[in-house]
Amino acid sequence: MGLLYLLFLLLSLGCMVLLDHRFRLFFFADVRRAAAVLAVGVLFFTGWDLAGIGSDIFYRGETPFMLGVTLAPHLPVEEIFFLAFLCYLTMVVFGLVRLAAGHAAERAAARTGNHITEQPGHPGRRPAERTQQ
Repeated sequence: MGLLYLLFLLLSLGCMVLLDHRFRLFFFADVRRAAAVLAVGVLFFTGWDLAGIGSDIFYRGETPFMLGVTLAPHLPVEEIFFLAFLCYLTMVVFGLVRLAAGHAAERAAARTGNHITEQPGHPGRRPAERTQQ
């Protein structure tokens, strides 16, 4: 039972990977940029957690659903996976919003007769074509 929280975090990360793969939102759009953004985000929030722990603001809660392994006092190993999930989720949602905005702009342009023929970074490809490859 001690693996349950970590398993749910990994399952959630897997769902984000599927969305990312399907719509090419983050890692599947640009691996190097995505890896850098994710690493910076996880490092930033880990530092934030450590500062909160050092200030006696954050404490590790006891639950039978966690492994019980800590990387530092009050910093369970699951926290790193949670932070990775949080950062990845944010970037996937950002990509989905950007994709939806592109589709909305394309529909609005089609209604007014101004067709979008190029997208930055993808000359000659319309936003809808980007996800249908």
